[in-house]
Amino acid sequence: MDPVDLLKDLVAIPSVNPMGRDLTGPEFFEGRVSDYLEAFFRELGVKWQRIEVVPGRANVIARFDVPGAKRTVMLDAHEDTVPTDGFADPFNPVIRDGKLFGRGSCDVKGGMAAMLSAFARLVREKPANASNVIMSCTCDEESTSLGVNDLTQLWTDPKRAGSIIERQPDIAIVAEPTQLDVVVAHRGATRWKIRTAGRACHSSQPQDGINAIYRMGHVLTALEEFAELLPQRVTPHPLCGSATISVGRITGGISVNTVPDSCEIEIDRRVIPGEDGWDSIKQVREHLDSRLGFAVEHLPPWLVGVSLSDEHNGPLGDELLDRITEVAGPHRKVGVPYGTHASRIASAGVPSVVFGPGDIAQAHTVNEWIDINQLRQAAEIYYRFCVIGLYPIIRI
Repeated sequence: MDPVDLLKDLVAIPSVNPMGRDLTGPEFFEGRVSDYLEAFFRELGVKWQRIEVVPGRANVIARFDVPGAKRTVMLDAHEDTVPTDGFADPFNPVIRDGKLFGRGSCDVKGGMAAMLSAFARLVREKPANASNVIMSCTCDEESTSLGVNDLTQLWTDPKRAGSIIERQPDIAIVAEPTQLDVVVAHRGATRWKIRTAGRACHSSQPQDGINAIYRMGHVLTALEEFAELLPQRVTPHPLCGSATISVGRITGGISVNTVPDSCEIEIDRRVIPGEDGWDSIKQVREHLDSRLGFAVEHLPPWLVGVSLSDEHNGPLGDELLDRITEVAGPHRKVGVPYGTHASRIASAGVPSVVFGPGDIAQAHTVNEWIDINQLRQAAEIYYRFCVIGLYPIIRI
């Protein structure tokens, strides 16, 4: 199956993750992409399973088995995309100048299309030396990782026994736009809110209240100082660089003529391999306690950072590089600042790397696109990686 045709189908099916916003409508959530995948695997005649993670949002998994296979490879791609704000006609896949435009074309429906194409080819050709292959299509990657957290429970939680994932996969490749390089290390993200409390009053007599936004101003100054100190507090990783912290949203107040009694900010703390996501919250708490003359509230995190370490995936990365070189010429093993499902799959005991077509610079952008040549190359590389012995293999 042509990965370009598959990608056109996928882009045309909206699967926008609301990202915590109160948004409703037919373009939101992954349900219709899950329907498409269910029909795709049913038509292939393989074992498949749709697992509802939360109401209306599901993981769709399928498997291809070869008698006597030496290993089981998991190919993982997420179904959701970021919102489409400012993107004119985001669900109309347009091909122009060797590129395919549309929301999700790069992140990560392009990688999914390449994986589905390789998976279908394996089913059709049935090469004798192939690996067993699990294709996992997961929900909610862009926000709270509900899909991959549920996926890993299928082999880590005995109470989840009975799925088509009968035992832990041996290795995993996660689709993200890497320009056909192999990501062997990346950061993780811890995200939580900090709230300041005040006392409301009429704005004509602000001295009678306590302005929670003014208090948050002091918090922001302290956090800016913390951000400057962070590279000295945490030794940078040779591939992923320094740990970082960023304040991405602020909300507070009910009207311009009322002194606000509450203000909230949302924090994104990127942890590098070797750091603990929970400890990163503790560091911020201790820094603020030492700088502020008032208490702040740290709300429970909705995401706790898990990074990907290059400590255990070197042979997997080397083998994948061999397949990439055969198809697309020399590439590299790299580290990146963003996070992926690979860290959570690896923390569940499965050596994992990240690889796929497209440039991360195009992810989440207006007029998102993917290079069609890379899309086709990725499909071939995924296929070759899953066929042991058909092509020269240096390491197993």
